[in-house]
Order: sequence, then C-alpha cells, then structure tokens
Amino acid sequence: MRHPRAAVLLCTLALLVGVAHAQEDRSDAERRLQGVRTELKQVAAERRKLEGARGDASRKLREADEEVGGVQRSLQKTQTTLQRDGVALQQLQAERAKLAGDMDAKKAELARLLRAAQVAGSEAPLKALLAQDRVAEAERALTYQGYLQRGQVQRIRVLSAELQRIDTLEREIVERRAALDQDRRKQAGQLSQLQQAREQRAGLLAGIDQQYKDRAVREKALGRDAKALQDLLARLRAAAAKAAREAAREAARAKAEAGRQSTPGKPVTRPPAKRATVASAPALRVGGLGWPVAGNLLASFGGRLPDGRRSDGVLIAAAAGTAVKAVADGTVVYADWMTGYGNILIIDHGNGYMSLYAHNDGLSRDAGDAVKRGDVVASVGTSGGQDSPALYFELRRNGSPVNPAGWLTRQ
Repeated sequence: MRHPRAAVLLCTLALLVGVAHAQEDRSDAERRLQGVRTELKQVAAERRKLEGARGDASRKLREADEEVGGVQRSLQKTQTTLQRDGVALQQLQAERAKLAGDMDAKKAELARLLRAAQVAGSEAPLKALLAQDRVAEAERALTYQGYLQRGQVQRIRVLSAELQRIDTLEREIVERRAALDQDRRKQAGQLSQLQQAREQRAGLLAGIDQQYKDRAVREKALGRDAKALQDLLARLRAAAAKAAREAAREAARAKAEAGRQSTPGKPVTRPPAKRATVASAPALRVGGLGWPVAGNLLASFGGRLPDGRRSDGVLIAAAAGTAVKAVADGTVVYADWMTGYGNILIIDHGNGYMSLYAHNDGLSRDAGDAVKRGDVVASVGTSGGQDSPALYFELRRNGSPVNPAGWLTRQ
C-alpha cells in the first residue's frame, strides 16, 4: 500500500508487512526484545534484592514480637505481684487492727487492776488475809492477783512486739509496692514503644511484600513480552527467508522469460500497456455487507494511489472517526504503528487469508484478540501520511494480493 515493501512482510510475518519493511521491523523487534530482556534482568535483580530485604524485615519483626512478648510477660508478672502484695497488705492491716484492739483491752484491764491496787494501798495484802477464812486461801488469792497483773503485762508486751512486726511488714510491703508500681509504669512505657516499633516493622514488611509482588507481576509480564517478541522475530526471519526465495524464483523466471523473448527469429510481442486507474477517476461508491467501510473508492485494486504508486488493495474515502469493521471472523495478529501505514491492524482469517486495515485514527483491538465479522476494529483517520481521511484495505491469500471486490461480494 503506502510502502512498496509491505506486501512481502505481510506474507512472511504471517503478520503483515512489506518486503522492504521486514528488516526494519526485525531490527525494531530485536531492539524491543533487547530492551525487554534488559528490564527483565533489572526487575529480577530488584526482586532478588527485595527477597533479602523481606527476609531481614521478617526477622526483625519476629524479634520485635519476642521483645513485646517478653515485656508483656514481665508486666503481667509485676501486676500479679502487686495484686498479691495488695492482698497481703490488707490482711496485715486487718491483723494489726485486731491486735491493736486486743492490746487496748489488755491495757484497759491492767489499768483497772493497777487502779484497784492503788486504792487498796499498802494494806491490800492484810485486807486480803482478813477477808479469808483460812490463811492458805488468802495466800492463794494474793498470789493469783500478782499472777494476773504479771500476765497482763506480759500479754501487752507480746502484743506490742507483734504490732511492731506487723508495722515492719507493712512498711516493707508498701516500699515493695512502690518499687513494683514504678517498674510497672516503666514496663508499660517500654511496651508502648516496642508495640510502635513492631507496627513500623510490620508496615515496612508489608511495603516490601507489595513491592516484591509488583516486581513478580512485572517480571511475569516481561517474560510474556519477551516470548511474544521472540515468536515475532522467528516469524520475521521466516518471512524474510521466504521472501528471498520468492524473489530469487521471480528473478529466475524473469531471466528465463527475457532469454526466450531474445531468441532470434521470433518477434517480441509485448502486451498492450494497461491504462492505470488513477485517483482522479470518477469516484466509485463501495460498501455494504462485508466491506470494512462505505465510501468513495479513491484507488482500486491494481490501480494507482494518490501518490502514483500501484495499489495492492483499495483506498476508500470516509469521514474521520468512521467505524472500521472486520470483513470476516479471525484473530488480530498485529495492531500497532507502522511507517507508511500509520495505525495498522491485521487479521488472520485462516486458510491463508489475511486482511489489512491502515491509516486508522485509532485501533479498537489488540494482537491476539478474536473478532467476528462486522466487529469494530478501528476508526478511519489520516495516520501514516494520508492527506485526507481514508481507509487503505488489503486482502491477501498465502501472501499474495487478492482483489477484495469479488471476495467481499461472496461473503
């Protein structure tokens, strides 16, 4: 079409391009493949680096969890000890209150006895003897009173010692509780700091995990791109080889024909020159069922394009943005920009048939997409150097151009 080398590449690529474009497209594909491989190596290196960082972050997170757990256990132990000491302190305070009550009672009893003895004065023993019928009983009474007083004094001493012991224990418990409460506040502060550090490490690990996943997804996508480019290069090389063979056969046929025509005794008969159909001829209207677009035919199959070159397809004028439709079921094998064609899309219909749609303003399908007859695949435009909005359409069978008029009429 717009480029004289498009036909051969379309045939060979099983994709679509001209003989002269084959080397250019192959070089472009090789450059793209090299770029993909370079990026693939970079992404793989980044992923391996992230694996190391993720392992280090996981280890630090485990350490933080252990530290948090250790401080939590210490804090729980401190709180348990504080509760136990609180209960012990309450018990001691209750015991001290009871002992203090007992001591107060003993002191009161002793005071009563002392007051009674003071009232009796020095004649108390004599009065006690006279108050008894017998001397033995009087002596026992005096002895009992002395024993009672000494017992009260001894009991008061015991109670005082016990109260001092309880006071000492109370002070120790209060001091220990104060120290434990200080430890508890310190441990609570440490726990808060460790929990914050743990959350930061968890966030860091989550970020590294996401980066790792992103790199893995990108690496997978680049792998697919690399494989697709490798397949494309293989088809391009095969296409170039096939084109070279066909060119060699054509050259051989041309040489043989030239030899036959130059044989002495036979006049050289040349067929009459075929008058080219030019773009300025009266506009022929095409369209309807099976055609990619409807519009005026600017160049017919075998005619001349506006720039004077032979057309291997048809050039159909249409308003910019007009929907371009697939002429038959198939699979999109190429959808990208190409020099001389602009935005170009090629569909493989099977059985050796392929259709090409060029100079589009936009492409609606990607390579690999399955399409049905009548599906919108592009929109008319002026890309690739076309002066006015038009669609260049080619139909090829086994790489050779086919007049689309009869084929589309049968569809």
